[in-house]
Amino acid sequence: MKIAIFANGAISRLDGIPALIRSCDLLIAADGGARHCRMANVFPHIVIGDFDSLTPAELDEYQAHGTRFIRYPSRKDFTDLELALEFACDQGADQIIILGGLGLRWDQTLANILLLAQPSYGCARISLLDGSQEITLICESHTLEISGQPGDTVSLIPIRGNAEGITTFGLEYPLSNETLQFGASRGVSNVMLGNRATIHLEHGLLICTVIHQEVEI
Repeated sequence: MKIAIFANGAISRLDGIPALIRSCDLLIAADGGARHCRMANVFPHIVIGDFDSLTPAELDEYQAHGTRFIRYPSRKDFTDLELALEFACDQGADQIIILGGLGLRWDQTLANILLLAQPSYGCARISLLDGSQEITLICESHTLEISGQPGDTVSLIPIRGNAEGITTFGLEYPLSNETLQFGASRGVSNVMLGNRATIHLEHGLLICTVIHQEVEI
């Protein structure tokens, strides 16, 4: 099951989002992320959160279109996005796309990126998307295949310690069963040689960031 989650962060542009949403089985909004849904001319199937970012009129509009609400108290130990991720995994998601997960507040941006490393989300491939940039977590003993075009920038950043046994194909600077040290920048700014590349990781956790080149029209 493929699920899209709209968080309440910034979305740099909306082009491409409607087509992406159509490929998803379920659309979840984390509280104020519901506004992003409306900007994309869709209504979420589910809104999760304490609803401190939505007006009563907005809630009435979503309810009139069949949106389901899952309400939590405002004083809670989890962000609305984390609650939405938990719900998505409980539904059996094997792919989760987060839109609006990045923004001007660095604390929330960092927290949202590190949410990908939660062991309880190991059921799904989770990606944060914004414009031309895509962030995906690679877990140990997993292989990530990425699609793009020659010249796209690919960065591999270890989190929670060193990442070991990394083997890549389709990148300008290949790795063959190598280690990237936590806190070092060796894995930053690699380049795709073709339309596909793969990264395999044996041990540890890797954040993979892909910056796609802008397509001229």
